[in-house]
Amino acid sequence: MKIDWNEFLNKQVNIIMKENYGVVYGIKKDDEPAFYEIVFKTGNLIKVFDDGLLLESVRDGKIYKSFIPHDSIKSVDIF
Repeated sequence: MKIDWNEFLNKQVNIIMKENYGVVYGIKKDDEPAFYEIVFKTGNLIKVFDDGLLLESVRDGKIYKSFIPHDSIKSVDIF
């Protein structure tokens, strides 16, 4: 089944991914790792492509755009 992502433009989405998207490095505390795997992305759906979705989010006062290929999407929450 194909979904028409255009119906959800400008909506907040939370995408859980099939594989790790990247890592965030931090300070090692006790038994916790010094980095955390990113397995989800959250943002506003701003553009739809044949091969993926473009999200826009704000972090630390900066605007970030992330491209998520359709093949990487495991599940999506739409708000």
